[in-house]
Amino acid sequence: MSHSLLHAKHAWLDRGWADDVRLEIDGGRYLAGALLDVRANATGDGTEALGTWVLPGMPNVHSHAFQRAMAGLAERRGHAEDSFWTWREVMYAFAGRVGPDEVRAIAAQLYVEMLKAGYTHVCEFHYLHHQPDGRPYADPAAMALALVDAAQEAGIGLTLLPTLYMTGGFDGRPLGERQRRFAHDVDGFLRLVERLRLAEDARVRVGIALHSLRAVPPAAMTAVLDGLAALPAGRSGIPTSMMPIHIHIAEQIGEVQDCLAVRNARPVEWLLDNAAVDARWCLVHATHVDEQEVRRLAATGAVAGLCPTTEANLGDGVFPLKAYLEAGGCIGIGSDSHISVSPVEDLRWLEYGQRLVTRQRNVGAEARTPSSGERLFGEALIGGARASGMAIGRLAGGDATLPSVGTRADLLVLDERSPLLAGRDAANVLDTWLFAGNTPLVRDVLVNGERVVRDFRHRDEERIAARYRAVVNRLLDAR
Repeated sequence: MSHSLLHAKHAWLDRGWADDVRLEIDGGRYLAGALLDVRANATGDGTEALGTWVLPGMPNVHSHAFQRAMAGLAERRGHAEDSFWTWREVMYAFAGRVGPDEVRAIAAQLYVEMLKAGYTHVCEFHYLHHQPDGRPYADPAAMALALVDAAQEAGIGLTLLPTLYMTGGFDGRPLGERQRRFAHDVDGFLRLVERLRLAEDARVRVGIALHSLRAVPPAAMTAVLDGLAALPAGRSGIPTSMMPIHIHIAEQIGEVQDCLAVRNARPVEWLLDNAAVDARWCLVHATHVDEQEVRRLAATGAVAGLCPTTEANLGDGVFPLKAYLEAGGCIGIGSDSHISVSPVEDLRWLEYGQRLVTRQRNVGAEARTPSSGERLFGEALIGGARASGMAIGRLAGGDATLPSVGTRADLLVLDERSPLLAGRDAANVLDTWLFAGNTPLVRDVLVNGERVVRDFRHRDEERIAARYRAVVNRLLDAR
């Protein structure tokens, strides 16, 4: 297969917008779909024109795919003090009806929506392991592999995060009836991880997730982290020492209070004291952190995985973004429960939440990057790549001797024909995309060099949507 030669009038490189950018994509000589060369101020001779505004695809650092099918079903008040904890019961009831076929159908539809919105890679935090009564499927990896199938069907990149879930609270109580299908012991969990690493390829990476401190006892956390080192390298050849590690943490005030009561420390404080947290880690939410935790977490290089639309929907609270970024912290964004599937909306509400709390504007900007859109988009690309464990999130090439240096060719092409972009230039096009409304602007999407969205249409969206509708109708009719 020959290399692809593409040309963008303007493309977002590490330093910002560059003009007349030529992109060479490997066609099979080394790593098919990787960027071999990215060169600014180049002619378009012999290339395919991409468009006027080309961006790296955005990684989505946190997803529970099955929850997309219940979006909108928990918006009626069912308790005098409705909260995350009452929402969770609605979620458990829905999760109890989902099997491998349903997961594949729901996830494929979700992943199509992500691609059309500008997400080109997703970190799937997966804990629906077993049958609803807790018995393993004939293939214990059936649910996880259904997610791999869905990602391949849609054409999105995937970091699959099988999740360890063992207890129902900090006090070590057993899992409730609705949580039985989440459960693993340490050995069974490590066997699952080893099995899933056989599915790795250019678009799929396997990491692990610890559901939360309340769901993973300290001894089990240590045993799993130690046990990873003994696993063989996966199909990709990536050593286990480079596997991403994700955890829900400090999402709710009640979680902080329980951790203080049982472990005499706040959740992020306890984790930093008891695990070698580094750049492989993604701490999802980390909403309720004090000043010392902010500084300590930022210094580790770990990613704070922020999910503003879900955090707002669940009433979680607002992450201290400005203090964290000023401390050098790394962020990523995720759509989590998928009440919204849009990097635009999550980045917008990341900024708007700060404005509501501080009563100031452009909180996420800085002196070096005065554009709120450019600062937040750029930070989320860096953190998203780190949390994914993949060479993604930037447009940069390798060379003939070190082709693996090149990032995966994940590209977004904005629609320069849109009235929203009229009169815009490099100083304001990203701000316009993120803050000027909800008109879709992602016209074309490439993942690993393959065009999966063309002129706003996914290559297989009608069939995937029809299957999704049939599955969700059946699930809800069975209530």
